[in-house]
Amino acid sequence: MIVIRLTFVFLLMLTPVSAQALLDQTDNQQWNEVQLFIPVTKQIDFTLGGTLRIGRDFSNPIDERVGAGFSFKFGKYITVSPHYQHIGMQPFAGRRVWENRLSLPVQVRFDIGKFRLTVRNLFERRLRNSGLKTTRYRQRLQVEHPVGSKDLGLSLFISNEVFYDWAVDRWVRNRFSVGGIKVFNKHFTQDFYYLRQNDGVSVPGDLNVIGTTLRIRL
Repeated sequence: MIVIRLTFVFLLMLTPVSAQALLDQTDNQQWNEVQLFIPVTKQIDFTLGGTLRIGRDFSNPIDERVGAGFSFKFGKYITVSPHYQHIGMQPFAGRRVWENRLSLPVQVRFDIGKFRLTVRNLFERRLRNSGLKTTRYRQRLQVEHPVGSKDLGLSLFISNEVFYDWAVDRWVRNRFSVGGIKVFNKHFTQDFYYLRQNDGVSVPGDLNVIGTTLRIRL
């Protein structure tokens, strides 16, 4: 009888581990984003944005985002863009998370010959429906280079972004991406890219992403 009871207790202890094992750490996703820029002055834009992410091997919507903010240009090189987003996430079946996110990105962009370098430092405050409040710091370095004739309006880019999360007091995420930027005219620009994410905290955290970003300027 004692052996049976011990066996039962042991199986109960294993149950959460088995459930955790069912959650795949890797996913293949598609990210689609639209950004709208509405000029207020020569140095200030009002911005609107929406994002839809398809995950679970491109089979289900897992992330929907809408947001608004402002973009302030300080001289030729610096842009500051305070922003608000409302986010709904379903990273895996049966789990639904809502988040309100406040972001403050500071971007420095300059040219070195034919190369364009962009350094973005971003602080974000995350307010989740569970009551959890966390702060993250993100730094991204991007290098662009035009290809073909100037009339083609095409550039290739490579970038890397790292995340520091004060909730766990460590660097938790790295995103590497490579892709292209197509300028159709002064109103429409589109990015297309492949992104690889590695994350030791989120589930799923290791992602292969095919993405597009359409920027519209009125």
